[in-house]
Amino acid sequence: MGWKEAAEPVLTRMPAVRRPEGHVPFKRKLAWTAGILMLYFFLTNIQLLGIEAGQADDLFGEFRAVLAGEHMSLLQVGIGPIVTASIVLQLLGGANLLGLDTDDPRDQVLYQGLQKLLVIVMTALTALPMVFAGGFLPAQQSLTLGGFTFDHTQIQLLMFTQIFIGGVLILYMDEVVSKWGVGSGIGLFIIAGVSQRLVTGFIQPTEGGFFYNWYLILTGQMEVGSLVSGDGLYTLLMGDGGQIIALLTTLLIFAIVVYAESVRVEIPLSHARVKGARGRFPVKLIYASVLPMILVRALQANIQFMGQIMYSQLGDSMPSVLGTFGPDGQPVGGFFYYTAPIYSPDDWMWWTGEVAQEAWMVMIRIGVDLTFMVIGGAIFAIFWVETTNMGPDATARQIQNSGMQIPGFRQNVGVIEKVMERYIPQVTVIGGALVGLLAVWANMLGTIGAVTGTGLLLAVSITYKLYEEIAEEQMMEMHPMMREMFGKE
Repeated sequence: MGWKEAAEPVLTRMPAVRRPEGHVPFKRKLAWTAGILMLYFFLTNIQLLGIEAGQADDLFGEFRAVLAGEHMSLLQVGIGPIVTASIVLQLLGGANLLGLDTDDPRDQVLYQGLQKLLVIVMTALTALPMVFAGGFLPAQQSLTLGGFTFDHTQIQLLMFTQIFIGGVLILYMDEVVSKWGVGSGIGLFIIAGVSQRLVTGFIQPTEGGFFYNWYLILTGQMEVGSLVSGDGLYTLLMGDGGQIIALLTTLLIFAIVVYAESVRVEIPLSHARVKGARGRFPVKLIYASVLPMILVRALQANIQFMGQIMYSQLGDSMPSVLGTFGPDGQPVGGFFYYTAPIYSPDDWMWWTGEVAQEAWMVMIRIGVDLTFMVIGGAIFAIFWVETTNMGPDATARQIQNSGMQIPGFRQNVGVIEKVMERYIPQVTVIGGALVGLLAVWANMLGTIGAVTGTGLLLAVSITYKLYEEIAEEQMMEMHPMMREMFGKE
């Protein structure tokens, strides 16, 4: 008996959101999407019951913009377990260790059930060290609710249960959006989190906000001359108060991503039986989208997560080759320092005096981050294309099944696949590497609201694709025959 036969009774019984029967009207899709978004914001504002307020460290830290959720809330783990489970499945699928054929309906059910089971397991494995190890989410010593008094251990169990429930909820919220709404839940949650940080970082007149120094000038608390002399100019351009470079970087990333999304190679298509029916298959420069970047950053987040847990248990007895940590609990040397991403200008501009490490250490860290993001972006882009049926063979079958063909070539799947192989693999690698390079560059210069380069890239690209999907839904709503042609019924 293989693993599929042994696991089938469990995997096929995993709770699932029912697929809609027939066409879902566009307005109803928008209603479901808006409802899930409101629920997401509601859950991020519910603080964990029993937590010791103001003493919790966010293990995800700088990765929070990418992994969504909210620190010390029910959605503490965000989409982290979903992304980690996707990494595991992509690696297993890429090595052909699962033995699942995604074209087989039975294997599709097993794959979806296995993914959900992995997400649930990852949620538990992520929540356990947060609550029970290292004091990352310290629990109160006692708590009285409804006449019952909970001791410290019981409060920890209560907090773990809340985080676990939140992780399962976000899994099914994502599924609701994917089946009944517009786009994907993961993309929606990333847009929500990044947008909130961008707006807050731009308008808040407090330290860390873009208007902070301008607010001090307007209220007479700072003289204009102090901003153009000494450290004032640096503060204005790069510091938390001015952030002019961060603003320019943010705007430039917006422009680059929108432009890159419009750069494409369009392969002409014609209908084999309907004369005059023509179309084009676009192979975009960012063909795999920027979503594989979530997988790369999640892998880095998990490495840093393990480093924090190890340090919380070993303390100063931790081997220096693995990592040395500063008073704030962040790595300042060793493996975990060199594998930590560059989060902001303060992480690499050693000549400003803000960086404690030597120049050569900083350069190694930049080199590792660049290598990780560029090569990792290309590799995960390839995995993404193959597992989401965007590769040359799957695309050729889709074109063939739609009755279309490439003018001047025989109507044959193998012929179409060979034409697609001229473009898709190369564009996938180039696009994945380019997105990784952009993410590191944006992090090095900083972004408004400290959303990180990856978070900003994801938000802009997902918003652009969401706009395209909404436009497509509206077109199909106006022309019902288009739904049948594209198999949307």
